[in-house]
Amino acid sequence: MDIQFAKIEGRSRGYTFTVLLLAFLVAAGLGATLLLIRQGLYLTGMNNRIPWGVQITMAVFYIGLSAGSLVVSGLYGVFGVRQYKPFARIAAYLAMVFLIAGLLSILTDQGRMDRVFVEPFTHFNLTSMFSINPSLYLGHILLCILYLWALFQEKTRLVKLFAVTVVGWAFVVHTGTGAILGFIPRELHQSPLLPPSFVAAALSSGTALMILVITGLFRLTGRRLDDGLILWLGKLLGVFLLVVVYLLVVENLYRFYLVESREAADYFLFGGVHSLLFWFGLMLIGSVVPIVLLFHPKTGRSMPWILFASALVVFGVMCERYVIVLPGQTNPPHLFPGMEIIESPILSQEGFVTYSISLWEVLQALGVLGVIGLMFLLGLKFLSLAPTEARALGGAESAEPP
Repeated sequence: MDIQFAKIEGRSRGYTFTVLLLAFLVAAGLGATLLLIRQGLYLTGMNNRIPWGVQITMAVFYIGLSAGSLVVSGLYGVFGVRQYKPFARIAAYLAMVFLIAGLLSILTDQGRMDRVFVEPFTHFNLTSMFSINPSLYLGHILLCILYLWALFQEKTRLVKLFAVTVVGWAFVVHTGTGAILGFIPRELHQSPLLPPSFVAAALSSGTALMILVITGLFRLTGRRLDDGLILWLGKLLGVFLLVVVYLLVVENLYRFYLVESREAADYFLFGGVHSLLFWFGLMLIGSVVPIVLLFHPKTGRSMPWILFASALVVFGVMCERYVIVLPGQTNPPHLFPGMEIIESPILSQEGFVTYSISLWEVLQALGVLGVIGLMFLLGLKFLSLAPTEARALGGAESAEPP
């Protein structure tokens, strides 16, 4: 199958309007960030007990999308399924863009942005996941660039080599991201299942978003896309969701099983707004409903339902990132196990605390979203990322699992 790739013209009014809108979001995010740097992070909803807010939540979400989007590219690059070659360039490019977005989210979360470029590289510590992960992130971006170069040059052996390397590296990257939280000695963070849970959620959200992006791009540009390619990705997405649900159930049962973490588990599942996000946002809307839709004989073979299920999955994983990052901070840490704190000079920071998202954090997040959109649209205009068509092959190369 001879696959042709072509740039988009980018001359339509819709394209121009979208670019201007995204540029406006970038400007708003930049303005909010400069204001917070000048006046201080007290303007956000964060405090001494809540050092991680919206931006860190979005950072782990974007990093997950980066790892997950490579699954689609890996179907061709790693497993050699030629009918998924048309999606390889877009998926690899988005993997790089999403990781950049994750790093931008971390950057804009800092009160002292200059330290981001110094501390992780001048004070390397193998016992700290905060110190290890910057090298993993930068290495991932470099490997994505090399993988894209091999795809553009049509160098089959190098494509295979870089694809295997970058997909494996992506698993390490997201395992490391999950370990940042999972290795923290707090009841709602510390868990050996958190890194694999992060990876499973990354695979599901990345695959779901690629389904939405690929279908939307082909329809907006009037290019041929065989439904069979997307329908099979829908089945793959359903499998990833089953793994996500399994890990979530085991992790929370484990918390309830241990007496020392039972109170924290009760707070996590039934303690407030985050509990609603867990049960309705993640479990019901983001997992159970999509699983039913994807495996049902009728809806599982319907493009509109596949797209709807994919949108629900992306929303559900965003809720999952929130309930992983925030409740572990609002829940009181057990600084002195078996003892009760009756007096403290920072009494306002003891016990349960609350967190409210501020306007400035929202503007920062929208600014990063604008950067993602601009990089994607400009990439489509100046790089041959999009294929002229994507057809399902018959015979040995049909849409069957590799």
